Amino acid sequence: MKVAGLFAGIGGFELGLRRAGHETVLTCECWAPAIAVLAERLAGVPNHPDIRELLDLPEEVELVCGGFPCQDLSQAGKTIGIGGARSGLVHEVFRLLGRRVAAGRPVPWVLLENVSFMLHLEGGRAMERLVHAFEELGYRWAYRVVNSLGWLPQRRERVFFLASRVADPADVLLCDEAVPRPASTALGEIAHGFYWTEGIRGLGWAPDAVPTLKNGSSVGIPAPPAILMPDGRIVKPDIRDAERLQGFDEDWTEPAARVAKSSWRWSLVGNAVSVPVAAWLGSRLAEPDAYDPGRDRALPIAGRWPRAARFDGRVRYAVEINDFPIWRGRPPLADFLRYPGELLSARATAGFLERTDRSSLRFPEGFREAVRAHLERVLDGAPLAVAAE
Repeated sequence: MKVAGLFAGIGGFELGLRRAGHETVLTCECWAPAIAVLAERLAGVPNHPDIRELLDLPEEVELVCGGFPCQDLSQAGKTIGIGGARSGLVHEVFRLLGRRVAAGRPVPWVLLENVSFMLHLEGGRAMERLVHAFEELGYRWAYRVVNSLGWLPQRRERVFFLASRVADPADVLLCDEAVPRPASTALGEIAHGFYWTEGIRGLGWAPDAVPTLKNGSSVGIPAPPAILMPDGRIVKPDIRDAERLQGFDEDWTEPAARVAKSSWRWSLVGNAVSVPVAAWLGSRLAEPDAYDPGRDRALPIAGRWPRAARFDGRVRYAVEINDFPIWRGRPPLADFLRYPGELLSARATAGFLERTDRSSLRFPEGFREAVRAHLERVLDGAPLAVAAE
């Protein structure tokens, strides 16, 4: 298909769809560091800098995709809702789709991505507005929470919402289901990811994976996770490994450092769509399966939406399916990392321990002891950068 990538960021959707044989003919992205990445990595694809001033989509476009801004939706953000100044830009998508419908040449497919928190934002009213808008334009739809952990050692849950005027989106989104292989949780055997900036209300603990990569602060202060390595070191991953944890080639975001401070690369990576998830969706768009209606369940009348659902043109259903369309074998996280990263500093480690001492959270057995051992190691004069093995 010919693709228009709205809210393109650094091209996660576009790169994944390209790997499945689709072609991006237009991107729309307003942030200069992201535009710099697109200009080099998607060379030759025209970019429109402001969706609000994009009057129409190219005639050839068959698929519109976009990870619309999540700052007003996520638990880590302001949770203002889908009407917020940033997340409300999704209504520009409906404007463009509506223009094509009114002209008698509707866009056949639309693919959106956002945080899973949107399913119960505003008591479910945000999702209701989203699906109602598509239904008014004559689209069938399906959505599903998909976890990037099925492809990469990053636990990242995102809602993928697919709408179509020409086919059943459930045949694309709601057929594949894999059984995840549980990782060992033993400290000292595998690496464990967590957020060292937390410790009172949350931890983001992830055995043999990192928790969801975040976009950092609004002024470009990065917020990388920490990784407790099997040998007891606690490190923050290198940005090049963070890119790989999203499915990009290392140094994919390097062009951004030419137009802005390099720390913004973390925001670009944290905001991105995971490339292998987009590639799976692209392959299923090219070769759909057949949805099994035996998965259908009654949809709750109001409140939190289920983790998967569909609309067949007449009736909305909840869908019984897990978050893992694919589960690929891969090396352990400790072996996946190519770069040594940076040791978590004494100040950061001590601050984290102080918060855990005040917390009522239950931590994995031996975890705080391992953190204290790391602190003692750093205070004894271990260098802040560990030499590559």
